Amino acid sequence: MGVPSRLVSAVDAPSPPVFTVRPALAADVDGLVAIEAAAFETDRIARRSFRKLVEAPTAAITVAALPGGRLIGYALLLFRAGTGMARLYSIAVVPEQRGSGAGTALMAEAERVAYARDRLLLRLEVREDNARGIRLYERLGYRRIGRYLDYYEDHANALRYEKRLRGDAQTTAVRYYEQTTDFTCGPCCVMMALGHFRKDYALGPVEEIKLWRQATTVFMMAGLGGCDPHGLAVSAARNGLSASVHVSREGSLFLESVRDPEKRRVMELAQEDFRRQTIAFEIPIAYRPLDVAAIRAGLAEGALVIVLISAYRMFGKKVPHWVLVVGDDGRHLFVHDPWVEDREHETHADAANLPIPYADFERMARWGREPLRAAVVLRPR
Repeated sequence: MGVPSRLVSAVDAPSPPVFTVRPALAADVDGLVAIEAAAFETDRIARRSFRKLVEAPTAAITVAALPGGRLIGYALLLFRAGTGMARLYSIAVVPEQRGSGAGTALMAEAERVAYARDRLLLRLEVREDNARGIRLYERLGYRRIGRYLDYYEDHANALRYEKRLRGDAQTTAVRYYEQTTDFTCGPCCVMMALGHFRKDYALGPVEEIKLWRQATTVFMMAGLGGCDPHGLAVSAARNGLSASVHVSREGSLFLESVRDPEKRRVMELAQEDFRRQTIAFEIPIAYRPLDVAAIRAGLAEGALVIVLISAYRMFGKKVPHWVLVVGDDGRHLFVHDPWVEDREHETHADAANLPIPYADFERMARWGREPLRAAVVLRPR
């Protein structure tokens, strides 16, 4: 998990503010580091990170400056590419300026910047003992959506908050789970569905690996293996769910980049075995992809849908990836993405109930040169 966000803000002051807010520049790094040192005793952002974040297309820093140019506060937003969500990673005001209205002004500008980037939601975390910050966020319309235990460097807990910048709020009862390996995204999606449809089901690493073993296409052949849609459906059926497979073509999948003939042979045999097991478990297979309209129809009937996407649009990585679609608001599909990108300072708040515009989802829900499209629809049995 990346460095948690720290939220220290000010309440409104009756007199007009003497500061201005503006986008941060590369020349502001020294001032940002000074604010960080004054505002926080732990979990500080390093100078190197500030230098990177000021220029990063997936981040936006707003600063509050006095007439003489001295910086007294900042707000740092992070954006996950291809989605409708922003996260307030950190906001800070130097101690002597708390009560000046700088915190409120920075929050207002952060919301404006997020809205200008067509973000639907703004999420944040705040220390559970930060009463001043909590009062501000609740007054500004943020609603509590969760709690993290032992979140900060000093083991303090964090509260999660969210504000809808446009439209009505969208919530989900589907529990979120973060994958603990690089290769278990699909099994984690199955596990989240099991946790939703089976109230007695416990999510955890042992179950994660068990489901992976049930669904993987390769084991100990030039690296650990991923999972194909047939294997995921069989794993879900073994554990009590009703599953159907939707794939854009027949035959073995994910083989276009496999050059080792022995690994290729094992993958083909494993996938053939899964296809035979779909018959034994009476799992229907439709050789046509699910589009957004079909996914929405499934959600409306109470189903959850595991969908293959290319991680490139979110993380810049050309790898296949499975996500679980858990909701729909008429403009966005909401997904639980089991992958949390630590190197981009992400937490669960960046990956759970993540809104993705329909058009962006259609573009990312495919993999490879073909392109391959695949989904597994899950329902209670």
